[in-house]
Amino acid sequence: MEYMWYVIASLGAGIGTGLAGLSAATVMVPILIVLCPSFQGPTGAYQATAIALASDVLGSAVTAYTYAKNRHIDLKRGRIMLICILSMCTVGSYVAYIVGNVVLGSFTLFLTFCISIRFLIKPDTSRTNQPKKGEKLDRKGVAVSLFFGLTIGFGTGFVGTGGGMMMLIVFTVFLGMGLKTAVGTSTFIMTFTALIASVSHILIHPAIVLEKWDVMLLCIAVATAASLTSARFANRVKSRTVGLVTGAVLTILGGAMLALHYRDILSQSPLFMDTLSCIGVFLAYILPSLAILIPIRFMTKVPSFVFRKMLHIVALVFSSLMILTSKSWQAAALAALIAAVLIYPLLKSLEKKKWYSVLLVQKSPGEVKRSMIMIFVVLIAAVTIVWGLFGQQQLAAAAILMWGVGDAAAALFGIPFGKHKVKSRLTDGKKSWEGSAAMLAVSFLCGFSVLLWGQKLTPSHALWAAGVAAALATLTELITPSEYDTVTVPAVTAGVLLLIASV
Repeated sequence: MEYMWYVIASLGAGIGTGLAGLSAATVMVPILIVLCPSFQGPTGAYQATAIALASDVLGSAVTAYTYAKNRHIDLKRGRIMLICILSMCTVGSYVAYIVGNVVLGSFTLFLTFCISIRFLIKPDTSRTNQPKKGEKLDRKGVAVSLFFGLTIGFGTGFVGTGGGMMMLIVFTVFLGMGLKTAVGTSTFIMTFTALIASVSHILIHPAIVLEKWDVMLLCIAVATAASLTSARFANRVKSRTVGLVTGAVLTILGGAMLALHYRDILSQSPLFMDTLSCIGVFLAYILPSLAILIPIRFMTKVPSFVFRKMLHIVALVFSSLMILTSKSWQAAALAALIAAVLIYPLLKSLEKKKWYSVLLVQKSPGEVKRSMIMIFVVLIAAVTIVWGLFGQQQLAAAAILMWGVGDAAAALFGIPFGKHKVKSRLTDGKKSWEGSAAMLAVSFLCGFSVLLWGQKLTPSHALWAAGVAAALATLTELITPSEYDTVTVPAVTAGVLLLIASV
């Protein structure tokens, strides 16, 4: 089992290095010392750091070589940082051994997560007045290089971070390098710092090689291969794409590392564990569904409205399942909020792509993004009010399910088969009797199923409650403009269920 974690840690470290110049220690150290029993002794953290640094040597070297071939290294603007970091990393390594078992600080983990969000929101780091490659540093640049070079160098040896994330910030924010040039330059420096720091660790504590030589070789091989692959990918695509992929990868890695770092504290919080379970349930179902639906979209001639409603059904069915399996309304609401916070910047970054509107069937600019936010707002409101305020967990799930699947059925049947339009001053004249009938039937079936088996109502009570709720939901959808039915239909459905079905 430990060898599986070695491979996972090395893969994550290599991908982070190749894409963003992330030090292997940021990923590997928390995994090794938390999930691997053989690294939980008095010198476990020190040995994990040494192995991470050794993995950084070849990983950073192949990454730097790949970026250098594509002319994405600027040593003239980074040489002061190089000299300072090299001079201080040995000192930091020796101090770390004197101090004892040094674990990767939470600051670096928080920094990784924050930088990931930054790349998702603004993936392109280029500036209008970006300095030319090799341009001489001004006084401010020299001062910045000296300060950060000395501090990063000491931290490299002391905690085994490699300094990749800090160098990325200094190079892009303070010294004006582009993302690819910053990654190439930082990994070039990391090749030497990791070599010096790893040799220092091994000389100070030779048992690392004697006891963990097989682990070290495995981690070096996997991390190097992953670094080379991700570096080649980064140099073949546009900087904006690199920024987006980097943001997504760092978000996953940063969140996972933070969870591992604070696992003991977080495991004592029922809310955290239940929220994590809710997110896991949601992802466990929705990711395989997307893996099936997306190829269907591009490989078949499925109509656009059908694909759109299929996405709608998948999202809301599994949201209802998440509610039903959650242990508290706070966890379900928090899981929905976290999902919205993560998905929104991703959609915002991708909406300028040509394939975006085709894949997600966007009706107008920003429409998918707004719809997503509205769905999550409604989901959070239903959970908070119906379950949190009135204590009706199953009714919250029933309301979401009746609305989501019923509304999708109205479009799936109404658009191809809706020959008889509903003509009334209260409607827009576009909706059909066929679509409304489909929504009525499907909403009723969804509501009846949840009320009978989830709410434990008698068959007659479930029939009555589901029938009234489905009828009023269908009427509401019929008379509400399309841009507002995302709010009105679930609100009416939830209200009727609370009045009739709550026991």
